[in-house]
Amino acid sequence: MNSPKWEPSQDRIDRANMNRFVRFVREQTGNDDIQRYGPLYDFSIRSPEKFWPLVWEFCGIRASGQYEPVLEHPEQMPGARFYPNVKLNFAQNLLRFRDDKPALIFRNEWGHQREYSYAELHTEVARMAHALKQVGVGVGDRVAGFLPNMPETVIAMLATTSLGAVWSSCSPDFGINGVVDRFGQIEPKVLFCADAYPYGGKTFGCLDKVRGVLDKIDSIQKLVVIPYSDASLELDGLRDAVSWPDFAGTDEHTLEFVPTEFNHPLYVMYSSGTTGVPKCIVHGVGGTLLQHLKELVLHTDLKREDRIFYYTTCGWMMWNWLVSSLAVGAAVVLYDGSPSHPDGNALWDLSDEVGISIFGTSAKWIAAIEKAGVKPRETHKLTALKTILSTGSPLAPESFDYVYRDVKERVLLASISGGTDIVSCFALGNPLLPVYRGELQCRGLGMAVEALDEDGQPVRGEPGELSCLKPFPSMPICFWNDPDGKKYRKAYFDKFPNVWSHGDYVEITEHNGVIIYGRSDATLNPGGVRIGTAEIYRQVEQVEEVLDCVAIGQKWEDDERVILFVRLREGITLDDALRDRIRKRIRANTTPRHVPARVIQVQDIPRTISGKVTELAIRATIHGEPVKNTEALANPRALEEYARLRAELED
Repeated sequence: MNSPKWEPSQDRIDRANMNRFVRFVREQTGNDDIQRYGPLYDFSIRSPEKFWPLVWEFCGIRASGQYEPVLEHPEQMPGARFYPNVKLNFAQNLLRFRDDKPALIFRNEWGHQREYSYAELHTEVARMAHALKQVGVGVGDRVAGFLPNMPETVIAMLATTSLGAVWSSCSPDFGINGVVDRFGQIEPKVLFCADAYPYGGKTFGCLDKVRGVLDKIDSIQKLVVIPYSDASLELDGLRDAVSWPDFAGTDEHTLEFVPTEFNHPLYVMYSSGTTGVPKCIVHGVGGTLLQHLKELVLHTDLKREDRIFYYTTCGWMMWNWLVSSLAVGAAVVLYDGSPSHPDGNALWDLSDEVGISIFGTSAKWIAAIEKAGVKPRETHKLTALKTILSTGSPLAPESFDYVYRDVKERVLLASISGGTDIVSCFALGNPLLPVYRGELQCRGLGMAVEALDEDGQPVRGEPGELSCLKPFPSMPICFWNDPDGKKYRKAYFDKFPNVWSHGDYVEITEHNGVIIYGRSDATLNPGGVRIGTAEIYRQVEQVEEVLDCVAIGQKWEDDERVILFVRLREGITLDDALRDRIRKRIRANTTPRHVPARVIQVQDIPRTISGKVTELAIRATIHGEPVKNTEALANPRALEEYARLRAELED
């Protein structure tokens, strides 16, 4: 058994919210067997009708109505409903504090600095809610944000949801068609945007794209433009446009919270859209709040005194997750700009400057700064830092080594995994448990997660399909424009009846931790043996010359062979010696089945706008199949190189 990379001190265990919750559950249930996480997890799966009310009470959720039944139709997936007789308001729960402690701490690449106390945030949300109400926004209406990660985005979301309306956002780097493919389906009444945004030392204007969006979405009755850059704001040619300051005004207003059903729509989020028009995933008010507080308070150990940061855009579910931290009264740190400008220390500089205690980022960024030779332990204090969160793709075992060697030794490194589909996580960190190299610490409370083999049977110590066997609160309430639920059922319940299949290829370990091997729809299958792409990436990314890579399966002689594409450091050309070194490393650390038949150098690797490698788009391209929605890609022109390689790969 490998030894832990980190173990919590007794002091950290004693002070952890999770430890207090263990004691709370034991006292409330009279079950003396619940002394640690394992029995608590078992209880949460075995008795959801007892578990979720205890989370509700422990986290202090504000609501009204009848709290029974907790779970209606628990045997149905989909079809189960949590708290069908409860009413609540999302914004009211996030704005429960109204004091002078910091709520939002904002920095951007331009050097802008702003902070809002909880009292100031409450005032700003009240102004914006009044303005939205004046233009007719009410219960069930949609409001959309084509916005950077800035305070106004949080304010607009809270104002929208205070009215019982529905919020949806995407980041300003989307093209016109990408925005229309998303917002056009949900027909928003109001659209928020900024005039421009910074990234990588450059300024990118937004208003030309917004004109194109307005031309194609007739439902938009009001465009609210935030004067974000230092340029003068020009609204000519933008129909129904008003600046944020003029729209919000300066008068003070009373903030009223409209209660809605637990399962009322809160957020509309979107699938990546690489295989067609994005699916509009609708998440409910109560399920999102309950699940987020469970994850933030218990698994992340978030407290009022914390300053929590996640590097994210407003098009990634981690933004929604991060903002729910307001319900705990913590300070939410927002950053807009490139995480690598002017260099790989940008976010560590931010961490030291504002005293971040919980720091979230992507696995890809951690791997990239290691490649760049960034060693924060030698250059930064990171005094307040207690937890590092990583998601977006599997965190390689070597990245665990890097964090504990070159970032900070006494820190909880929590690799977490879930997705837009559930606006939350299946596997998370835990302040009571050790951290093992390459593993996510535990399955989330209340999440009956198993790795299932092809016959739908749970397996241990070997990979299977990440599946959830019982209902959980943050399941989508529906897909937009899917009245009979056919698209919803097909997305998650086609593989195993009455079981949520998530599309990840995972292993549950001897520690009850989780290893993620990659997306199951991108799983390689040479000779009929299933291989997770992450197993290959972990090895190739350790090769000094390689900056990035992607592996796909190519149909070949009634079988499948593995093709590996690599992006190398500037000035380096792939030769036979480097190919051989890559193959030998893969063979030595995995199996002969993992070794690619071809290793090919490319200039770029296609990614979705949220930064995820899109193996399926590459696979389709090299097989001459259409990629249905290139608008979902941050760099769609990269596919042209793979199309040119098609003839070479047929030899």
